[in-house]
Formats: sequence, C-alpha cells, structure tokens
Amino acid sequence: MHPSSWNVGDIAVHRVDEIPLPPATGAWLLPDATPDVVAASDWLLPHHATTAGTLRLDSHSFAFEAGGLRVLVDTGIGNGKPRANPAWHDLRTDYPDRLAAAGFPPESVDLVVLTHLHTDHVGWNTRRVAGEWVPTFPNARHVTSRVERDFWADSPMDGARAQVFRDSVAPVERAGLLEPVDVPEGGLEVAPGVRLLPTPGHTPGHVAVELAGGRALITGDCLHHPVQLARPDLTACVDVDPARARATRRALLERLAGTGTLLLGTHFAPPTAGHVVRHGSAYRVEHPSAGQKK
Repeated sequence: MHPSSWNVGDIAVHRVDEIPLPPATGAWLLPDATPDVVAASDWLLPHHATTAGTLRLDSHSFAFEAGGLRVLVDTGIGNGKPRANPAWHDLRTDYPDRLAAAGFPPESVDLVVLTHLHTDHVGWNTRRVAGEWVPTFPNARHVTSRVERDFWADSPMDGARAQVFRDSVAPVERAGLLEPVDVPEGGLEVAPGVRLLPTPGHTPGHVAVELAGGRALITGDCLHHPVQLARPDLTACVDVDPARARATRRALLERLAGTGTLLLGTHFAPPTAGHVVRHGSAYRVEHPSAGQKK
C-alpha cells in the first residue's frame, strides 16, 4: 500500500485522489514517450508505466495545513461538467468525501492555489447547486498568477475552453474569491512555508509550489510524468510554449537533483512522491518509504 500523505518539516501533505486517468492519456499527452522510450528507463516500471510502455497518470489534489491556514493545491476535473475530453466529461466522483476524509471539508479550506488555469486543475472550484455553478470552497482565497489570468483573459478561446472558464473560473471571480498575484522570479510566499515559483512554458503563468523552505515541491504541469525526468526534452501536446517548457523543466530538475527535496507530482500515479537524483545524463525518481520525514 503506497502512502498518500507525507511529512515535510512541520507540514503534513495529503494526496486527495480524484480519478486515475485512462490508459490512452499518456500517448495523447506525451506523444514522444513511445514504448521504446519507456523501455529505456526500466525504473519507471511498475509504478509509472506498464510493461507495454503505457504511462500511468492520475488526477489528484494536495491538501495541507501551513501557518494555521488550510490549503488545497489544484482542484482537479470536477463533477457534472460538459467537457470535450470524454474521459473528463460529466464525471461523478466522491472527491468531496475524500477531501473531508483527509480532514479538509470544503468549507474549512482557507486557500486554494491554482498552479495554472487548465481544465483538469480548476474543475472543483465550483459545484452545481440549483442549476448554478457556485464556489465549492466559499471561504477560500483562490490564488493564481496574474500572468496566467491575464493570458487567458486576452486570448481567443475555443468553445471547450470558454466553457471551462464559464463554469469553473468566472463564478469564483464573480464571488470575489479569485486573487491573481504577481510572482517574481524568486517566488512569492502566499502562506507561511508556501511559496509560488514561476515555472512557465506549459502555460505562461504556470507556478510550482514550494513547501517548508524547499523541503518539498508540488509540480503542477511543469512535469506531467516521471518519464520527463529520464527525457526532459519530452513536451506535452498542450504546452503553450514547448521550448520554454523544456528549459524550465531542465533548470528545475538540475536545481532539485540530489537535494533531498520531495517532489510531489500533480499527475504522478502512486507512489506519487520521490526524490530527484541524477541518472546518467538525465534524472530519475527515488521513492521514499512510507511516513519518511524531511
């Protein structure tokens, strides 16, 4: 049984599962992560890929308490939402119950950090009540990068993306709960021991989330899958700026390698958390034992 919580400094981080993503997701998202590429990194098996080379990916959030604030990082896909991706369309999961079971009932959350504003990171911002989309976390500030919010506000959106903003972003904004923030190069502390780090490329305002003075880092989508440690050049089909995403990923991995920082992958299947170590000319993940403290 893999751990679903980790202690980093004085912060206990809980993974709150939404759904495993379908097997076809990896080939769509990371088309250059072919079975041959996966086979060249046998450390990916069995947790992160199958023997046939199929990537394992998940949708989940991370919840923790820091400085007296109850914090949630990213909110997944959401329930009952019309989505172009059939794997995300009209879900019916027990995510709110899992959140409560982890000790974070929605009304208790003080701060929601949105690493970026893609569909599968903002979905539980809202839930449907009497035919209307209303904030799921009515007492929480919803923080995202101002660069991120302004990019999407100024971009022509297709119908599917516009729908995401209508049902999962605009209601939070209308409620006065969305707080775009300026994230300088050195990062921005948004709660005690919680720092946003700019990691652009996947989207222009994408941020990773550093915890406990660098003892842990939540990836968002600057890393989708551990295969990108073995091959940092692999970009996702939905990266807005692939070249910048590559540069961001390489710089981040080089900074983390060998430091003991716990990497918490936003889409990494269990065991989810690990340490970045150098492996040949690239990197790999080493997974700590359950309950390990950093």
